[in-house]
Amino acid sequence: MNKNILIGITSSIASYKIYELIRLYKKNGFNVKVVLTNNALNFVSPLILETLSENEVYYEQFKPRNNVEHISLVDWADIFVVAPASANTISKFTHGISDNLLCSIFCAYISTKKPILIAPAMNTNMWNNPFIQENIKKLKTQNIDFINPENGFLACKTNGTGRLANIEIIFEKTLRNLFQNKKYNNKKIIITLGGTKESIDNVRCISNYSSGKMGISLCKWAYRLGFDVLAISTIELNNVPYEHIIINSADEMLKEIQKNDFNILIMAAAVCDFKVKNKSNKKLIKENIKEEFALELVKNPDIIKTISENKKENQKIIGFCLADEDFINRAKTKLENKKLDFIVANEIKIALNTDKNKVTIIEKSGRIINIDLDTKDNIARKILEVVCD
Repeated sequence: MNKNILIGITSSIASYKIYELIRLYKKNGFNVKVVLTNNALNFVSPLILETLSENEVYYEQFKPRNNVEHISLVDWADIFVVAPASANTISKFTHGISDNLLCSIFCAYISTKKPILIAPAMNTNMWNNPFIQENIKKLKTQNIDFINPENGFLACKTNGTGRLANIEIIFEKTLRNLFQNKKYNNKKIIITLGGTKESIDNVRCISNYSSGKMGISLCKWAYRLGFDVLAISTIELNNVPYEHIIINSADEMLKEIQKNDFNILIMAAAVCDFKVKNKSNKKLIKENIKEEFALELVKNPDIIKTISENKKENQKIIGFCLADEDFINRAKTKLENKKLDFIVANEIKIALNTDKNKVTIIEKSGRIINIDLDTKDNIARKILEVVCD
């Protein structure tokens, strides 16, 4: 992604978790450099950090031949991520104290207006200290983004708030700070994903083979671009930084969409066309069922058509069309019949249960945009750039 991430590590037992954060950054193509406080050296190894980041690790305030590293690193970085951030370092940041290299970098960096992300970790009582909370409030007034610590079991053998936020959350927050477009801030996007499940009894259902991967990628990039994201999903979503609701059936999905206002709705879910009319509230006993057993099916509500019929002037609705053959013409018909703003057409043989996709976006004006075979993450970003413009 050709962006430069400067990580600041302070003295915390949670420091070892930053090894995994660096791995995530590097795996996704970022350039990484690390700066430590001297006390952080008690918790992490500079050699390991250099190996993972593939760069020199910095912690000396003054070095022969180079006493301006705090300036050169400020110029190099596109974002400064301080994780974990101790109570001591947060307090120094607030009052402009620059008695170590990391704090000197912060003191110079804050004037650049480039993004800063801080993820604190500390004992619960320290986190609840009113002076620490006041310092955090002051830093937030400078548009510094904070990721609050989680509640859980801490190294001091107590349960409470203070544990470093999940590494995947820090990663996604970093990307949001790097890639967000201010025009999408405070805009709500609802994305449905996964395959709906229609109950036969209280343990069995009919469903489809949708993996939800395209929808997950759309949620990731919508969040990174700055949207207020609501995912309505049939699959569990763990360690995601956006709001999500887990549902099963088409009726539940429609109900959740209708409960929420939105600027953009993307129906990436594979909604079952039918539901069971004579479903049982108890488990059907195999021994009581004859050799042939008929399920009576009735049509599910057409979610996207129902929502589109009540669409407000400032709303956009985007559908998906998945087909074996003649998928472009089928998509055009669906676009027109359901009065959509865009439809994304793709073939079953390419899209289903894979990490890649190839799509054609059709706008209601007739404009057609072809997106060649790529990862679903990259496809998602390209879709959003087209339909959200």
